[in-house]
Amino acid sequence: MAMRDLIPWGREQSRAPTMFGGGDERSPFVSLRHEVDRLFDDFFRSPMPSFGFGRGMTVWPSVEVNETETEVRITAEVPGMAEKDVELLLEDGVLTLRGEKKSEIQDKDRGYSERYYGRFERRIALPSGVDEENAKAEFRDGVLTVRLPKSAEAERGRRIPINADTRH
Repeated sequence: MAMRDLIPWGREQSRAPTMFGGGDERSPFVSLRHEVDRLFDDFFRSPMPSFGFGRGMTVWPSVEVNETETEVRITAEVPGMAEKDVELLLEDGVLTLRGEKKSEIQDKDRGYSERYYGRFERRIALPSGVDEENAKAEFRDGVLTVRLPKSAEAERGRRIPINADTRH
């Protein structure tokens, strides 16, 4: 089996003989392989707005990092959560955003209940020159905004001299 056979969008669609029983479509092994191929094709083609990585998937919560001359601003969208459900840690130039989302719906008239529970953690490496001591966070309408001012002594850039090597 070639590596390209494992990737759904690169797979040949030919019915050539395989190690699972030749080109006979009535073979249970060939039928099983076609069914598994179809499942992988469906999985990679369908949009999935949930947790995880991969094509069509998103990472939650959605985070945006903006850097200006004076500060680094990090915005995270956490709809349906309260301030008490989110924790921020700042250590060694890394901002850690973690939290838990819990939800429970109960309808006694219809006789059902639903529960949802999920944890998340995002780590964001910060650029050098950030003043960690004066970091501020604000939570409003499901949007968390963290502002990290840059320190006054932060270097804006440093030229590195290049020495010409005359030896070859």
